[in-house]
Amino acid sequence: MEVSTSHPTVMASADLRDEMNCSICLSIYTDPVTLRCGHNYCRVCITHVMDTQEKSTVYTCPECRTEFQERPALQKNITLCNIAERFFSSQTEQEDTGIFCTYCIHSPVTAVRSCLMCEAALCDNHLRVHSKSAEHVLSNPTNSTGNRKCSIHNKIMEYYCTKDAACICVSCRLDGDHCGHQVELLDEASERKKEKLKNVLHTLTTKREEMEQKVHSLLEHNRDIQQKVTGLSERVAALFRDIRRQLEDLEVTVLSEVSRQGEQVSLSNSDLIQQLDIKKDELSRKMRHIEELCNMANPLSVLQDQVSNTDNFCDTVDDKQAEVDLDLDLIFKTLHVGLSNIVTYEKRGIYLQEASSISLDVNTASNNVSCSDDFKFVSMSKTSQSLPHAPERFESYQVLGTRSFFSGQHYWDVETSKTGIWIVGMSYTSIERKGDQSFIGYNNKSWGLRYCENQYSVRHNKQVINLPYHNSCHKFRIFLDYEAGQLFFYELSDPIRHLYTFTATFTEPLHAIFRVWGDCWIRILS
Repeated sequence: MEVSTSHPTVMASADLRDEMNCSICLSIYTDPVTLRCGHNYCRVCITHVMDTQEKSTVYTCPECRTEFQERPALQKNITLCNIAERFFSSQTEQEDTGIFCTYCIHSPVTAVRSCLMCEAALCDNHLRVHSKSAEHVLSNPTNSTGNRKCSIHNKIMEYYCTKDAACICVSCRLDGDHCGHQVELLDEASERKKEKLKNVLHTLTTKREEMEQKVHSLLEHNRDIQQKVTGLSERVAALFRDIRRQLEDLEVTVLSEVSRQGEQVSLSNSDLIQQLDIKKDELSRKMRHIEELCNMANPLSVLQDQVSNTDNFCDTVDDKQAEVDLDLDLIFKTLHVGLSNIVTYEKRGIYLQEASSISLDVNTASNNVSCSDDFKFVSMSKTSQSLPHAPERFESYQVLGTRSFFSGQHYWDVETSKTGIWIVGMSYTSIERKGDQSFIGYNNKSWGLRYCENQYSVRHNKQVINLPYHNSCHKFRIFLDYEAGQLFFYELSDPIRHLYTFTATFTEPLHAIFRVWGDCWIRILS
């Protein structure tokens, strides 16, 4: 049975194939779009054409030459897109097989099935008239049916021997080496194996997902490591900048001490030289007088002279003053102490460790302060916040941090306003919540840095120490070394500048604490 090239189905398919072609690239539409004139093109193709027409004042349709004063909008043709995708898919499937009907000798027609018995490929038309008997086994289109036949009996292999794990024909089963073995139909054996493979696939899929999750986790870890590397590199660079600055300051200090002692020794030596010159002149005068006595002829004059006592001369000559030298012990002590301070400063870890996470505890905030939604910003409120009563709430203008510190080294940073009055520091949880005893630095349970009218001071247990005023960057670092009993305050200038250190024996967990008054605010940076 032959199928003519003039068959209506073939002609319709060819016509439809032509309608699926873009007139620019002459291939099946890819992401087809429509111009206002109604013609369709691949989006990439027509976009390229429009780009080439960009320099001209008029855009035209490549097919009908309709002119557009402005670059026309490209409207996706959804229907044509779906048709093209399905047509392309069906064409691809057919073209991918490359198998054509054995009996369509005048015109190649794509095969849809193969008969293993006949060793022939069949199109739709020849499949309809093909024998339906059981020995004619149909399969997907294939050019090689030899691998489905038994190499011994040249019969179609229809069974699977479970004992020998081999595909066999009916003769192998009845008379051959596999006689009496447990066998299954190929389809049943194939389905059984597919089920096992599905289980294996599920297991492998699960393992792959676990690996993907692990890879994702490692990538996240790598990003975290890179962030830590960047942060640590910046802190190390800042540390060495600060060490260099401190070494330069120490160099100036030691050289100044050397210069001071040199000037002092020089001055002392100058005084000694002046005194010795006076004595030398006196000795010269006495020497001349003695020479005159020695030249006198009158014995009476020599004996009656009052300066003739030689003992007085010896006393004058033996009168000496000790020489002044540099105090090398003081110089090297200054150098040693300075270097020790630099090393100690480095060991505090204000650069190398991570900043502690600090948030505001709104349960302790007084009604006249306002806390931001992220609990990182506090300012004075002009109206009462009407917060619920709580025993831990401050009566006025203060708030604690949520985190407590009862061991180790920790630091946190703040930025402050340039106006108003503020205090930042640390306190025990047991600090009073009402009255003067609740104010930061007005008790023995809190330590604070205070700012008011361009003046900085530190406060603890009602003792106030004013700090030299300087142009502040209004960013500060509070560093706690709990075991060492030290609380440091730094200005976050470049380099970091030490402001003050409290020394105490801490007996309770410490919290960050803040106080604001007037037009001021404090922002936690850590």
